[in-house]
Amino acid sequence: MPYLSRQCLSAWWSISNTKSRFLCKLIDIPFAKFFALTVTMTLSNLSTYSTHDDGYQSLQPDQGNSMRAAQFDNPGDPSVLYVGRVAIPVLKTREVLLQVKASAINRADTLQRRGRYDPPPGASSVLGLEAAGIIHTVGPNCQSKWKAGDRVMALLPGGGNAEYTAVHEDHLMPIGKLKWDEAAAIPEVWLTAYQLLHFVGHMKRNDTVLIHSGGSGIGTAAVQLVKLAGGHPIVTAGSETKLAKAISLGAEAGFNYKQEDFAHAVLRHTKGKGVNIILDCVGGSHADKNLQAIALDGQWVLYGLLGGGTVEGPFLAKLLKKRVKLSATTLRARSTEYKTELVKEFSRKALPFFESTTGLVKLKAIIDKVFLLEKIGEAHQYMEDNKTVGKVVIKVCHIDSHVEL
Repeated sequence: MPYLSRQCLSAWWSISNTKSRFLCKLIDIPFAKFFALTVTMTLSNLSTYSTHDDGYQSLQPDQGNSMRAAQFDNPGDPSVLYVGRVAIPVLKTREVLLQVKASAINRADTLQRRGRYDPPPGASSVLGLEAAGIIHTVGPNCQSKWKAGDRVMALLPGGGNAEYTAVHEDHLMPIGKLKWDEAAAIPEVWLTAYQLLHFVGHMKRNDTVLIHSGGSGIGTAAVQLVKLAGGHPIVTAGSETKLAKAISLGAEAGFNYKQEDFAHAVLRHTKGKGVNIILDCVGGSHADKNLQAIALDGQWVLYGLLGGGTVEGPFLAKLLKKRVKLSATTLRARSTEYKTELVKEFSRKALPFFESTTGLVKLKAIIDKVFLLEKIGEAHQYMEDNKTVGKVVIKVCHIDSHVEL
């Protein structure tokens, strides 16, 4: 009720000033009638909302309601982004409707915005590959334990940067005591890192793992997951700040690829043995040095091409000489069944350590900065400036507290 009172006071102030009275005279309508009409419209709009103690407001959807979502009409730089209104998703079989409290952005979102990474067939065109929120509606034929009101986080193929999103029931995870922004920073990057290490890289205890972009969301997650699995993480990054963060999370060494030859540094650190696994989101520009740094029979996991997709010279010959297994992988377009198994295993083997009190290993989502949904363009620009350490999170408020009448 205090929230509603503030809105009414705001309405009274807005329409009591000179400009409002002048408008009434201009359109030949009595001031009292104008006031009554305006307040009626305001109350009608507010009646579909409720306010919670955590500062997030909740829209009560019904048939015909729309929602706010991150949009762009034509591919381009971050300035093309805006928040527009779209239809609330219609649930398919085994989906739930999630009321989003917080989401996040990833490199895939910036590529989609530029027209270089289309969503998978059937997925929402709205940006956002992860979200945290409250289950509003359980859809048809759902078979799991989830119910309306549950606090969860979700892995998505798209649609997270919005007030509501549809999620397959098997791609949800409980968030326990985590805050909304912490939970929103987990699904995409942590499940990707887990996939790279265990589903693709087949990491073993005592493996040495070289993680490129060690200060990124995936990088900071991978460092912690390697430690959790009993391995030895090494990172590269382009700034001392990012290296310091990775080392604080458990990386045993960090090398600034802009200032030194990371291949020589890795071989020096490993006493000439090289690393067992490389997690590579860079590609072309790091290819030759990766071949130098990797051990015999090593596993090279390629999951991005930030440094280009072209490799020249006797690349295959060097690959063959070291018997390197090169695997390329993505997560977004994987099958529902694959993602279900990934979520299930991560939930069992890693998720409990976010709330661990044993003092052994405690996992932590690293958040660089939180933006409101309305600042989605600024959030994308911030990520593309390449200064982030950890995740860029998007807070989704379900009503603008500064309503203009």
